[in-house]
Amino acid sequence: MLPRVLLCGEVEYVQDELEEMFQGIAEVVHLVSGSRSHFLSSFGPGGPYEGTVAVYRRNASSEVIGKFDAPLIHALADMSMVRWIAHNGSGYDEIDVQACKERGIMVSNTPRANEDATATATLYLMLSCLRHFSMAERSLRSGTWKKPYNAAQVHDVTGRTLGILGLGGIGLRFAHLAHAFPMRIIYFSRRKAESAPDWCEYVSSIEELCKQADVLSVHIPLNQSTVGTIGEKEIRTLQRGSILLNTSRGRIVNQEAVIRALEDGHLSSVGLDVYPDEPRVDPRLLTFPRCTLLPHVGGESAEAWRSRELKALGNLRAFLLGGVGDNIVAELKAEIGNLTTL
Repeated sequence: MLPRVLLCGEVEYVQDELEEMFQGIAEVVHLVSGSRSHFLSSFGPGGPYEGTVAVYRRNASSEVIGKFDAPLIHALADMSMVRWIAHNGSGYDEIDVQACKERGIMVSNTPRANEDATATATLYLMLSCLRHFSMAERSLRSGTWKKPYNAAQVHDVTGRTLGILGLGGIGLRFAHLAHAFPMRIIYFSRRKAESAPDWCEYVSSIEELCKQADVLSVHIPLNQSTVGTIGEKEIRTLQRGSILLNTSRGRIVNQEAVIRALEDGHLSSVGLDVYPDEPRVDPRLLTFPRCTLLPHVGGESAEAWRSRELKALGNLRAFLLGGVGDNIVAELKAEIGNLTTL
């Protein structure tokens, strides 16, 4: 009997490649559960997921079985043979990586797969916030023709200073796009990026980044240490009239501090694609007409989806063939030597 791979979320863009990648290597089974309890009980003898050693995961599966939190991970380790979770996405905050580490389950993600999609979405948010394009479009659709659009409150991009928090793949791609205007680009990361071009200036702290930036863009992953990284102090360090962009994760930014700064005008506007309690959006954000708000679509394009699916499935295939998959998340890379082979 071939080992099984469970798809927690359907593969939509590379169905032909899926069949070819796992032919003769593993049997692919699909999620049929309507609840978490049914999901966990289905790994037993005779169950639809019996013999499953690896899981392909999409965030959409949380609507049925919930997040891959500690209780689910521990139950999965107790009741199944699963040793690999291949997450479709670069951010993996819906998976309790510490619990996986404790139970010997490895986790992979799909870095770089949606860099261009997310970077271009961030570029759109910046342009819309500076030029109030979202407000202008709403005026046209409502029949008011420019009202309340006011050119005196609108600003060009050229010559402004863009501060990037986290110069990873997405942050660096956004830097290249913004530099074309040109803009002055500064950044802060945990360490100076070797891949940064000469025109991308490293600053020594988040505080210094905020002091100099006209536009602050957030591109760091969400984990326990990054929750609330941008809070009251950081926002008030920005110059009055600055713009804040977030296409990373909502909880990295203190939403209450953002709303207060919008109310008193310290922030001119914000461009958001992510929120602390998705899909809920705080209704107060909808009352600021200069802001541009998207429903977490930054990484959504046909090309990005195809790339993510191929990379996630490729990570599973590498695990099945060699016992170690690719793109292991940073927190678990030290655990590679502790893996047991199939």
